[in-house]
Amino acid sequence: MKSIQSSSYPVHFQEDAYKQLNTYLASNSHSILFVLVDENTNAACLPKLMQELATNATVEVVEIESGEIHKNLETCTGLWNALTELGADRKSLLINLGGGVITDMGGFVAATYKRGIKFINIPTTLLSMVDASVGGKTGVDLGVLKNQIGLFADPEMVLIDTEYLATVPPKEIVSGTAEIIKYGLSYDQNLWEEIKLNHLKNSNYLIHRSIEIKNEVVLEDRMETHLRKILNFGHTIGHAVESYFLESNHKQTLTHGEAIALGMIAETYISQQLFDFPMETLSDVKSRIKTIFGNVPIEKEDYPAILGMLKHDKKNTNGQVNFVLLKDLTQYKIDCKVDTALIEAALDYYSA
Repeated sequence: MKSIQSSSYPVHFQEDAYKQLNTYLASNSHSILFVLVDENTNAACLPKLMQELATNATVEVVEIESGEIHKNLETCTGLWNALTELGADRKSLLINLGGGVITDMGGFVAATYKRGIKFINIPTTLLSMVDASVGGKTGVDLGVLKNQIGLFADPEMVLIDTEYLATVPPKEIVSGTAEIIKYGLSYDQNLWEEIKLNHLKNSNYLIHRSIEIKNEVVLEDRMETHLRKILNFGHTIGHAVESYFLESNHKQTLTHGEAIALGMIAETYISQQLFDFPMETLSDVKSRIKTIFGNVPIEKEDYPAILGMLKHDKKNTNGQVNFVLLKDLTQYKIDCKVDTALIEAALDYYSA
């Protein structure tokens, strides 16, 4: 797969990724290399990375607990302290080896430690490959509110090695599919058609094209003032549901993909109601997404809490929730206002 060049960093693939990494390390005198992992990537992914690394620099491994529940400032404080205790300075390099939690939080920790040390992202899940590791967004959650604290900071490079996907549970592979579907519905219909025909059989194409799309969008609108907002399709309702399930004592925590899948169905329904999105396509979207992700059990008594979570969406302005909606496949409209009754009707449609 051909490398992709973003504004200030490249995305390299497969065997070439490690060649480029070692070339970079040889030409930059980093004092200490830190590798950020969780318990899963420490066991399943770190051995391969260490085998591929060619450097005489000291390598220190820093481990955190896995899961969205640990994506917070408390964990960041622990990481800043660990870096300090291990002698990190401004010439240190942090390599983030893991899923979206690792790349989001690792980038944030690096960008804020001593006013910024360099970092590299090596995503190991489908979700982090096609979305979280590319685009310059870093951050952590504030309580159950996703990605409320963060900043834009670019890595030195992103390395994609799809062999790491063999270490990921099938449920997490399915989760990452949601972001590919998002690109297909909002930007490139060919991805949607490929998912419908072959699901993930042509995974290298799907991954490369997804990263290519995100890069195209980010190059045009890095700070999310216009075009980049389309990458939030399905995420307004999806993030609210994800946060509600994370906070609830009687709900099972959702994967990010399960929540976004629900959000895409609901927001496509709203698109049909407001902009005459084709009814036949809406039915197809709902049917195929539910075939992949199953059904998230939401009840009417959950609606007030979900609507409450919407108030904290990062795209809101002046207290108004802003949606990305579709007139048809890949024909998007941004900053759409939607009343509460229609949001509830969309959740009814999802569950029907």
